[in-house]
Amino acid sequence: MDSKKFYITTTLPYVNAEPHIGFALEIVQADCLARLRRDQGHNVVFNFGTDEHGLKIYRKALENKTDPQAYVDEYAAKFDDLKKALNLSYTNFIRTTDPEHKKAAQEFWKLCDKNGYIYKKLYKIKYCVGCELEKTDSELVDGKCPLHPNQKIEVIDEENYFFKFSEFQKPLLELYKSHKDFVVPDFRFNEIKRFVEEGLQDFSISRLKEKLPWGVPVPGDDDHVMYVWFDALINYISTLGWPNDSQNFKNFWPGVQFAGKDNLRQQSAIWQAMLLAADLPNTKQIVIHGFITIGGQKISKSLGNVVSPYDLVEKYGIDATRYYLLAKVHPFEDSDFTLEKFETAYNADLANGLGNTVSRVAKLAENSKFDFEETILPEKLYCEEFTEALNAYRFDLGINNLWLDLSIINHHLDSEKPWLIEDKYKLEKILQEDIDNLRIFAHRLKPFLPETAETILKQFKGPKITSGKPLFPRIQ
Repeated sequence: MDSKKFYITTTLPYVNAEPHIGFALEIVQADCLARLRRDQGHNVVFNFGTDEHGLKIYRKALENKTDPQAYVDEYAAKFDDLKKALNLSYTNFIRTTDPEHKKAAQEFWKLCDKNGYIYKKLYKIKYCVGCELEKTDSELVDGKCPLHPNQKIEVIDEENYFFKFSEFQKPLLELYKSHKDFVVPDFRFNEIKRFVEEGLQDFSISRLKEKLPWGVPVPGDDDHVMYVWFDALINYISTLGWPNDSQNFKNFWPGVQFAGKDNLRQQSAIWQAMLLAADLPNTKQIVIHGFITIGGQKISKSLGNVVSPYDLVEKYGIDATRYYLLAKVHPFEDSDFTLEKFETAYNADLANGLGNTVSRVAKLAENSKFDFEETILPEKLYCEEFTEALNAYRFDLGINNLWLDLSIINHHLDSEKPWLIEDKYKLEKILQEDIDNLRIFAHRLKPFLPETAETILKQFKGPKITSGKPLFPRIQ
């Protein structure tokens, strides 16, 4: 893969409900990294989209008395609207109902079948429709899925096609051994290693069409459709044009995948085994984030604790929402959300911190009536600590590093007291230094708060600098 080509993808959310803040976390994290890589000169493909097949969606469409395609069209549009709402820079929006994706899924199936990893048998399992996954008794709590306690566990008893997952224990462990940071953070990597070491079970990859007509048809068998997970995971390569556009696929694959902790097995074991079965390169790296919880509980429509990113943006703005997700939510651990925490961070860091610093420097520059030269950016724009934090996907530490730059500007103002200086040469030199540092700060800020960064750069372009309205008005 060309080092100047970079591919990043999120998971595809099910379109059975509107977007919530938990998924906004994942897409904003990926967007921050995509913007950073572009700033570093990479040609970036950034993939996002929607997972639109499966029993859960089919039942939702029936419940709403609508055609499944019309149902998924409506909800896919609500997820694509996040691009504007959160100022996202994704280049690809893949839908698993796209004709080209369906063709790719069928071609992938044929490869796995040709290589001897697909067979047919009768089976009986316990199944969580919420997860769209088989559940063992040990995974259930009081007979219910811990992630979907309000949904009844169902029993499936039918003939299906199976994937020989059991044959990939050794190849997966070898993959993990040869790629020391294949899954980030390391405690999630250890978790998937333990899972694979305990042994793998073959799993069903089809459903009877008479029971579930909503899915990608199995090649050569009109009685079956593909199991939703098998179909959906292939989006990561179908979005690159696989198998038809082999050059684009070769240019950008493998890439970096972002996913939530409830996707750990699917992304780092099942998908990797599928790629091995098809003789295709494995993913470059998988980044697993925690949940945003409300009162310690996972966000769930059935629990009625959903926080909409659209509501946050409408009330507080795009960059305030992005800031909270990147700075105040731990990238890997669960983080509890309240509006009180959000507003405290907004006032302390954005209104009093960033906004106040920009206002101070702009007002002093305006009062001075000097002309200020444009900043020549340093050859090394990002300091070592910042780069290390972002390379480790510690967005929170990256922002902390940026806010240290702000504190340096403020400390310089407080120590030099330019408002008391009468020597014009000395005053101009002090203000030029602070303006230079603020411009550099704004360039570094762009991956995190792109709109705010551009506002600052425009305001301090010069040669004349004037004060403007507050970037983040205080919440009273």
